[in-house]
Amino acid sequence: MYIITKKDGPRKEDVSAKQMIRENWGTIDRLANQISGGRWQDIKQARAAKTSVAEYDRRSFIGYASVDRAATARPYIRISLNNRVVVVDEDTNRQLLFLGEIRHRPQGRVFALATRANGFFDPATDEVLEALAGLDGCVLSEDEVDEPFKQELAARLGFAAPRDI
Repeated sequence: MYIITKKDGPRKEDVSAKQMIRENWGTIDRLANQISGGRWQDIKQARAAKTSVAEYDRRSFIGYASVDRAATARPYIRISLNNRVVVVDEDTNRQLLFLGEIRHRPQGRVFALATRANGFFDPATDEVLEALAGLDGCVLSEDEVDEPFKQELAARLGFAAPRDI
């Protein structure tokens, strides 16, 4: 059961608890340091040192790695677990092109090129559509190996065969 009142502001219990903590902070701090074997003091000093950074530095974020945009991409074809067919840069693993998806139909697995007619909101570019027009609607084998299909896509797009992942 929840009791909802129209009273504004903090409850008396919250105010008294915060006041008690504020008044006894020295004792709480000393006990925390004693229980942790001095680790509490180290944590406080590390926090104080981190907040003294005056300049914003993007490289300080975990996982941030600058990418040289001028470098040439090394594309390869990837078919993801959700059957999306994309061109990905081998060095950065960034998606370069979305080609379409493999759909399950009564006749088997069918490649659907990324066009508005196939229900895609953002279709592929005209150059890609021209190069891959013959593959739209082609039935793929039920094998788990899609390497021949990837090689055909790479050959039509004009880059090297896909790498093994």
